[in-house]
Amino acid sequence: MRYPIISMAFTVLGSLAASAAHAQALVKIDGSSTVFPITEAVAEEFQKAKRGAVRVTVGISGTGGGFKKFCRGEIDISDASRPILKKEMEDCKAAGIKYIELPVAFDALTVVINPKNAFLKEIKVSELKAIWEPAAQAKLTKWNQANPAWPDQNLKLYGPGADSGTFDYFTEAVVGKAKSSRGDYTASEDDNVLVQGVSRDTGGLGYFGFAYYIENRDKLKAVPVVNSKGRAVLPSLETVIDGSYEPLSRPIFIYINAKAADRPEVREFVEFYLKNGGKLAREVKYVPLSDADYRHALENLGKKKTGTAFGGVAEVGVKVADLLKRDPHE
Repeated sequence: MRYPIISMAFTVLGSLAASAAHAQALVKIDGSSTVFPITEAVAEEFQKAKRGAVRVTVGISGTGGGFKKFCRGEIDISDASRPILKKEMEDCKAAGIKYIELPVAFDALTVVINPKNAFLKEIKVSELKAIWEPAAQAKLTKWNQANPAWPDQNLKLYGPGADSGTFDYFTEAVVGKAKSSRGDYTASEDDNVLVQGVSRDTGGLGYFGFAYYIENRDKLKAVPVVNSKGRAVLPSLETVIDGSYEPLSRPIFIYINAKAADRPEVREFVEFYLKNGGKLAREVKYVPLSDADYRHALENLGKKKTGTAFGGVAEVGVKVADLLKRDPHE
């Protein structure tokens, strides 16, 4: 007489376990604070669309911090504001982790000052280099040391930490070598800390992603950067698309663990990202890729095209359409 009851109990337990497994479908993401706003927007919309069936967590440990977790197999997707580097490629390979590299939008690194700064109307890349290069450490501490036309006023610097892809890209584009920077500045992986620093310091100068500037433009002033044609250009959707805001515009990426991409919730999330990323990128003040680029990225996902188009070395001024066509390096 007990057997039907036991059988029924197992059926109920099995049903509960299946229901719990279904309810606990999880996509884990970490990495770049620059990429965070767009990934968070996509995650919110995706979770709404899935009506609670999938939970997406999005952390901010910086591009380098994200890749550390990614190459240990702790997360499914790594947000990155620069390409994966050789050491990270080696770490992933040693752990048997293959990855799919997908550009998702463009960002404009924005140079910011305090709104009370009335003298800085534009800045040259050479002046940025003079301020940020390693040789400037403990030596260039006043504005007029970078340009005699600027005042004899203390210069206080704010920027991303060494784990940040924004730090890597900025130093590559401005100083000429990734990670080559003076160290005597206020560094943080949290861009909001940098925003607060510059907004409170009249002699402050900093840099971070465009979305954080737009979100705080009542507290900050963006500085036009003189491009290679001698024109001072402010960052905007239009100037990134037309290529005039250079050299500080760059593609941003997500990296997907290829094995995790076999799980329905991860695959569906990435497909949702590429199909809706353009619209959501604009909403959070990033520059979307072209429709053709998003389609090409979807094709690469479908083919599980693993590896990186960069080979472990960052490039300045690269076109996304060219990246998506390259044979990837494992």
